[in-house]
Amino acid sequence: MTDNTQQQPPAPTTELPTQYAPAEVEGTLYERWVDKGYFTADAGSDKPAYTIVIPPPNVTGSLHLGHAFQHTLMDALTRRKRMQGYESLWLPGMDHAGIATQNKVEQQLAEEGKSRHDLGREEFVERVWQWKEEYGGKILGQMRRLGDGVDWSRERFTMDEGLSKAVQTIFKKLYDDELIYRAERIINWCPRCLTAISDIEVEYQEDAGELVSIRYGEGEDSLVVATTRAETMLGDTAVAVHPDDERYQHLVGKQIKLPLTDRTIPVVADTHVDPEFGTGAVKVTPAHDPNDFAIGQRHGLPAMTIMDEHGVITVHGPFIGLDRFEARSAVVGALRSQGRIVAEKRPYMHSVGHCSRCKTTVEPRLSMQWWVKVAPLAQAAGDAVRDGRVAIHPVDLSKRYFDWVDNMNDWCISRQLWWGHRIPIWYGPAGEIVCVGPDEQPPTGEGWHQDTDVLDTWFSSGLWPFSTLGWPEKTPDLEKFYSTDVLLTGHDIIFFWVARMMMFGLYAMDGEVPFRTIALTGLVRDERGKKMSKSFGNVVDPLDWMDKYGSDAVRFTLAKGANPGTDVPIGEDWVQASRNFANKIWNATRFAMMNGATIEGDLPPAERLSATDRWILSRLNKTVAQVDAYYDDFQFAKLSEALYHFAWDEVFDWYVELSKTTFMAGGEGAKASGRVLGEVLDVLMRLLHPVMPFVTETLWTTLTGGESIVVADWPKDSGFRDDAAEAEIENLQRVVTEVRRFRADQGLQPGQRVPARLTLDGTALAPHEAAIRQLLRLQPEGDAFTATATLPIGGAEVALDLSGTIDVAAERKRLAKDLAAAEKEKAQANAKLGNEAFLAKAPDNVVDKIRTRLAKADEDIARIQSQLDKLPTA
Repeated sequence: MTDNTQQQPPAPTTELPTQYAPAEVEGTLYERWVDKGYFTADAGSDKPAYTIVIPPPNVTGSLHLGHAFQHTLMDALTRRKRMQGYESLWLPGMDHAGIATQNKVEQQLAEEGKSRHDLGREEFVERVWQWKEEYGGKILGQMRRLGDGVDWSRERFTMDEGLSKAVQTIFKKLYDDELIYRAERIINWCPRCLTAISDIEVEYQEDAGELVSIRYGEGEDSLVVATTRAETMLGDTAVAVHPDDERYQHLVGKQIKLPLTDRTIPVVADTHVDPEFGTGAVKVTPAHDPNDFAIGQRHGLPAMTIMDEHGVITVHGPFIGLDRFEARSAVVGALRSQGRIVAEKRPYMHSVGHCSRCKTTVEPRLSMQWWVKVAPLAQAAGDAVRDGRVAIHPVDLSKRYFDWVDNMNDWCISRQLWWGHRIPIWYGPAGEIVCVGPDEQPPTGEGWHQDTDVLDTWFSSGLWPFSTLGWPEKTPDLEKFYSTDVLLTGHDIIFFWVARMMMFGLYAMDGEVPFRTIALTGLVRDERGKKMSKSFGNVVDPLDWMDKYGSDAVRFTLAKGANPGTDVPIGEDWVQASRNFANKIWNATRFAMMNGATIEGDLPPAERLSATDRWILSRLNKTVAQVDAYYDDFQFAKLSEALYHFAWDEVFDWYVELSKTTFMAGGEGAKASGRVLGEVLDVLMRLLHPVMPFVTETLWTTLTGGESIVVADWPKDSGFRDDAAEAEIENLQRVVTEVRRFRADQGLQPGQRVPARLTLDGTALAPHEAAIRQLLRLQPEGDAFTATATLPIGGAEVALDLSGTIDVAAERKRLAKDLAAAEKEKAQANAKLGNEAFLAKAPDNVVDKIRTRLAKADEDIARIQSQLDKLPTA
């Protein structure tokens, strides 16, 4: 029937407490698991490997609901695989988070009235390390609260010695293969963080700006350009028009006067210009716009940098020293005074880039930086998905991946920071450039110095799947656990992280993919589907919910909302409902164990089991198969729902209740049902464990006496099915449900006992009469029994004597009044819907409401008439 290969000792005599108190058990259980080494993977094991590397949270971070969500799913995957007999490694660690961490320490210094320059580079970096030891890694302790089954013995940090060696190694390899180069190009510059940032670190939003149209030149030799960044005109070195635009043919090749300056600039013809947009003429500022830079390259134009790293103007007397936004207003004012402003549009909504970390408006800036030539790397990353070596789940998100890797620009990897992996390039006194690997000595002597920049944080985290396993050394961990099996992460960092790991993994590991499956999740939102934000006031600290409801409740709520690739709404009411589920599991299991549930001995053969026992075992095996299929398809919401309904609806609400009469009767039937119930609870706890580890550990070890559910076997579907027993119990459920509904309709209290005659002879329900009477609170009929209501259901008949429980005449009068009201409502709705004049004038939503009222009236009439029909006539 069900897999029972794991032999376990009899259950201990220790009873469960009357109530489940998560706070009293979770911390102790977790530390026991760690101390026992359950999460420590063995590279020398002959078990098949299963590997997930954690998306490394920032060292500055703390656990938020997004972390709790993804960690719950990763933990569920690795716990299940461990139980299935895999050498399961979930590798933890943190990212050094270059800009974010440097900002934290600089803020700390500012409170002391200092800057990093007061300390100098070496002392500042030491200060960051001190900060990391004191304040960093807060999230690691919080992961323990959540129950993360990670291998703490393999914890890594992107700035530790091993990962630093990996960074130097791959930089040297890329440099030698001419895939890393240095060039002056337009980059995204953050005047607040004072560093270059990559394209994917720029967030675009609609800002209210100003569009001004400016006349350049004089008379017939003039044209009008429009811009939202008037201050950059100080760095214009040309005006561009389309070569086929007849309006400007006479100006191409001529010099025209640049307003506010003593310079003239050429008019150039370039196919980049859209003659249909605006005036068909655009200003060209090669040092402050990527498209203008490309035009400048094609036409040999000079590039004038007009502002410094802080966004302060550095050219043209009247504007020198002004902030870029102050200069914008000043330049427009000066142009207006000269009559150069042809038109102004304010406000003008347009897309503006902002630094993803500090939200400062990004400034395009010409700068000498280090770059990765991504074309061959991105091609390999795309091919690995296209040829099936890597699967993206859900598959419809593959398009987003291809949109990125197929159109990727070269990657600016240098950052003007002090915290991070310093670029391993040395410059000599005669212009020499030397790239130094991890085992090589840097050049020495007068005039030699190392590049001052550090590498983009994503450069080191892009090596995470293999650097954490010991690369570039050929370690046992790398041999055993690479390629990793699943990368589970949010769809929002496909560009930041997923593509980087694909490119570097394939390159460094000779074509071996870094992971076989990319399982993409959505983002956690509030219960109304709104993005969580401090400004909205809807951010939730998951630790608060864990304190209040327990970690299992938070985990189950998150898993229950996890449909692949879609966002996850979550509210406190749902966590409370999950806490109620945990309490239901606890109370029902406790009751079951007090009433005979056991795992002692083998399961009786099917022919010695009742239909109720065979039904629940059949449903159990179907649930095992269903849960396995959902796990393999990353359908966490569906597997959680399946387990919830099996546990609550079928095991606790039906099987346990149906078995009460069996247990009360005693004998062999009670022993068999006790063993079946023990089997069901054993398997159910193991199925629930990956998502709800704490409550299942406590219950399972008490039930079975086993060492720990963490290392118990994962249940297997034995193939046992009994469709006849399932049909029989479904019929019983139908009878009970219909009678309960009738009782409720008649206003009877759930516990109120009613005399009844059950006609079950000739049906499969006959053996269940005692259970049906128990579930429905039905007394024996007695000598004075009068059938005042008869319910034929499922081939059986239930006759009830309501004469002593309700006033039939009063009930008929009440129902007749309700029926008249429903019929009046129906007549009024029909009258309005039959009025053509009304329908012609009434709004659609009003008509829809009337149709809804009509449908409701029809339902009420049918329901009330059914109740009247079931009442006695006298």
